[in-house]
Amino acid sequence: MMDKTIELRNAFGQFPTGVTVITANPDGYEPFGMTANSFSSLSLTPPLLLWSLQNDSECWDAFQASSHYAVNVLAADQEELSRAYAKKGDHTLQKNHFHIGKSGCPVLNGVIASFECSIHERVDGGDHTILIGRVLEFNSNADAQPLVFHAGRYRRIIE
Repeated sequence: MMDKTIELRNAFGQFPTGVTVITANPDGYEPFGMTANSFSSLSLTPPLLLWSLQNDSECWDAFQASSHYAVNVLAADQEELSRAYAKKGDHTLQKNHFHIGKSGCPVLNGVIASFECSIHERVDGGDHTILIGRVLEFNSNADAQPLVFHAGRYRRIIE
């Protein structure tokens, strides 16, 4: 019989999500990023979004030190970028992958949307910490196609 947590994870995976890389550069750290699909809009007034970080993540300390971060929504042709920042032990951003945004956060090049945020609140979420961000700056490319993740695989939307 399959472990119930694995079964639950597989059931959660049936919900297709976009793919993001969360980036930050707090004092004492090189600009870094990690792939995440636990992103959601939260509020328009005030402008808030959220994402969750596993408490045993190797990036947890760096995000605890961060007062700001950026959510970068990946385009359909950025699967390799997603894979690069999903690897354990190597989250330092490559210089040609980003620029510094208006808020001072690293923002990835070529993404379909980016949201530069200040930390609004950190909330206990069981084995995750929910990071609620107040959106300070954003950019969007409505004509681009998103990278999608479903059932453990990258997907693309076909019209």
